Amino acid sequence: MKFLDQAKAYIRSGDGGAGSVSFRREKFIEFGGPDGGDGGRGGDVWIEAVDGLNTLIDYRYQQHYKARTGGHGMGRHRTGAKGADVVLKVPAGTQVFEEDNETLICDLTETGQRFRLAKGGNGGFGNMHFKSSTNQAPRHANPGLPGEERTIWLRLKLIADAGLVGLPNAGKSTFLAAVTRARPKIADYPFTTLHPGLGVARVDAREFVLADIPGLIEGAHEGVGIGDRFLGHVERTRVLLHLVSSQEEDAGEAYRTVRHELEAYGHDLAGKPEILALSQIDILDQQARKEKAAALKKAAGKAPLLLSAVTGEGVEAVLRALMEVIGTARAAEAPEKSDDRWQK
Repeated sequence: MKFLDQAKAYIRSGDGGAGSVSFRREKFIEFGGPDGGDGGRGGDVWIEAVDGLNTLIDYRYQQHYKARTGGHGMGRHRTGAKGADVVLKVPAGTQVFEEDNETLICDLTETGQRFRLAKGGNGGFGNMHFKSSTNQAPRHANPGLPGEERTIWLRLKLIADAGLVGLPNAGKSTFLAAVTRARPKIADYPFTTLHPGLGVARVDAREFVLADIPGLIEGAHEGVGIGDRFLGHVERTRVLLHLVSSQEEDAGEAYRTVRHELEAYGHDLAGKPEILALSQIDILDQQARKEKAAALKKAAGKAPLLLSAVTGEGVEAVLRALMEVIGTARAAEAPEKSDDRWQK
């Protein structure tokens, strides 16, 4: 399945049904009077976060969504049927914006969340509503109100506990494949990862979701390379795992490049907790490891963890470091239990 994290859609709710002009005509009843029913309400347009989706690709092939018109009223006080609703199903983590692509309408962060994007028009009154002492036989009814229409933008930001950042060829995809069942493309040239990937990592009988995004290069915030458009997928993470490759001649400069891009992107991404790791250490001897780690520590102000996803060296230590931050964040976000129900 292709990955698509942004889509445009046109939506329109259903018009209300028209009221009926009808009169009661039965044998032996001289004055039947008006009995026209009301029109039915038009269908609504809803958006719902569902399980089993991780892309907006469906909205590339269909951009127009229109709910059904309400049924028209009928005689004998019969009200028209309500128009059928339309439900746009999207992955959890989808944001809905107005046509300007800036004004946020809603943010669906959990599976099962629903939001009404357009309300159906009300049905018109039948002629029985217009009967009065001076107008015993009204011969008019109201038409239904028109539905609402709007153009929206859908933007997906993946829901993950931890995010992988780093320069191209830093070993992010290899690490994701080593600790999860995800199977990203892995090759010895830059930008093998062209779209974000998700996987579930497990350590000490606990699990968390790990997100991998395409590598950043200098000037990514200005559109260089793939740019920073995928950084939105790690905005919701609780911690970032910053991988710096042992192949870099200047590990400190590689670290500063990525940090600069995170700061330029904004959205408080640079302020997230960060676990720093020197990756691909299987290609270095002990002396070279010390030198690279020292250079990285000098640039970052903290000692990096040493990691090789190929041999498995240091992998559990990195996973435990991530899980510690995630566990603390989960505990802080969990609602505190209250015993107020036992108090009068």
